[in-house]
This record gives sequence, structure tokens and C-alpha cells, in this order.
Amino acid sequence: MEILKHVLPILLTISLALLVVAAGIASSRGDFAYVVGRPSLLFRAFLAIVVIPVIAAIAVISVFPASNAAKAGIFLMAISPVPPLMPGKALKFGGSAGYVYGLQGAAALMALFTVPLLGMMGSRLYDVDAHFPLEIVARNIFAGLVVPLAVGLAIGRWLFPKASPALPRYPIIVADILLVIVFIPLMIGAARDVGALIGDGTVVAMAVVILIALAGGHLLGGPDAADRPTLGVAASLRHPGIALALAGANHAAKPVTAAVLLFLLVGMVVLTVYQIVMRRRKPEPAAQP
Repeated sequence: MEILKHVLPILLTISLALLVVAAGIASSRGDFAYVVGRPSLLFRAFLAIVVIPVIAAIAVISVFPASNAAKAGIFLMAISPVPPLMPGKALKFGGSAGYVYGLQGAAALMALFTVPLLGMMGSRLYDVDAHFPLEIVARNIFAGLVVPLAVGLAIGRWLFPKASPALPRYPIIVADILLVIVFIPLMIGAARDVGALIGDGTVVAMAVVILIALAGGHLLGGPDAADRPTLGVAASLRHPGIALALAGANHAAKPVTAAVLLFLLVGMVVLTVYQIVMRRRKPEPAAQP
């Protein structure tokens, strides 16, 4: 078990990094700067990805009778934006690659400033002695986004510029396998703490926060029907790696880790339902005469 404590975080980092490598391979020139270079899109992304989830989390945990660990997990996830899982989920809704990857790049830049600031505000709001070091956020973004993105860009632009469009699928397959390998022992180890969180309103509280973020992103996505789900997904999916790193930096108890994992699970369920609803609402192609 002691070995797993050291191995699982490494495997999780590798799996998430591989998803970013795949995004780098699949992206085109200028994709990751697409949102940053458009002030209107950047402002709407800031509201949807940073502001709305945090306000929703603060409001919900002040109303629902959840445990302190659950409240901490919800808040940590609310301030931790856009995981590497986002592009794959958002592209399934038909969003343009430039907008999807642009949101990921913009969120990474925003996180450098917003995560420490919001964490400090939260510690004062709840009168707790918590620390949210910039170096932890920067380390996660550098190791989890900058380096694998550079690798993906090098593969897609210089090493194999004429490779098959299926090339990004290979790192995704490996990443998915590693995520399963990591997630199962994590959930087994946290099963008792996760079980303790179910039944006291925690799951409902998490679902409400996620739904508010999803609705906010959807509404702020603009007139383009494909952009609305893209921003909705980016707003509702949070980064468990950053949240867990911050929890570890504050020597949080195991129930907080369990709450972060449960939030991730609830988010995946909500997004699955959202995807089904959006598919049913999608108009059928007109029949050929």
C-alpha cells in the first residue's frame, strides 16, 4: 500500500499528460491562443469557468448540511478549473477545435492567478488556516499542460506532420487505461469515506454546483449552438489534480480527498445526462428530395 501511495500519483500525472499530448497532436496553429486573443470570448470564459462555479459553491455549501470535508472538497474543485479531460468531452458536442483548445489554454493562464487568490479568499471567508501556494498551481500547469503540450506539438507539427488523423487516439487509449488503473485503487481506498458522504445531501449539493456551472457556461457560450455546450463542459468539469495537490499541501484528511473524487464522479454523471439531452435536441438532417 505504501508503494501505491507513491506510484498512483505518478500514473495519474502521466495519464492526464497523455491527454494533453493528444490535444497538442490534434490541434492546429493558433488554437491554444484562440480565446486569449478575443477579449469578448475571454471575458465570458472567465465568468463561466472561474466566477460562476465559485459563487455557486459558496452559496450551495452555505445552504446544504454537508460535512466540513465535503464542503472543503466542493470548494477545492470549484476553484480548480479545466482538466485535461475537457477537450475530449467538449469535442464530442461538436465544438470547434480552436474554441475547445483555446478555452483550455485560457483556463490554464487564469488558474495561475485565480486559484491562489480564490483560495486565500476562501480561507478568510471560512476562517481556516489554509495555504494555496502559487508554486503548486504553477507546477501542476507546467507538468500537466506546458510540457505535454510541447511534446504533442512537436509530434504533430515537426516529427509526424503528415501522419494519420488517428494518431492522437493512441495516447488517449493509453491514458484511458492508466486512468482506470489509477482510479480503481483510489476509489477502493476512499470507499469508506465516499460512502460516508452519500446520504447527507453531499451528492445533491455537488450536483447543484455542477449544474449551475454547466448552465452558466451554456448561456454564456454565445449564439453559436456548438459553442454553448463547449463552454458548459469547460465550466462544469474541474481539475482533480489541482484540487488534490492543494488538499495535500494543507495536510487535509482523507475525507476531503474522497469528496474531491466524489465531485469528479458526480460531474461525469451530470455531463453524461447533458450529452444525452443535447443529442436528442439536435435537429435531424433534412431528408434529400
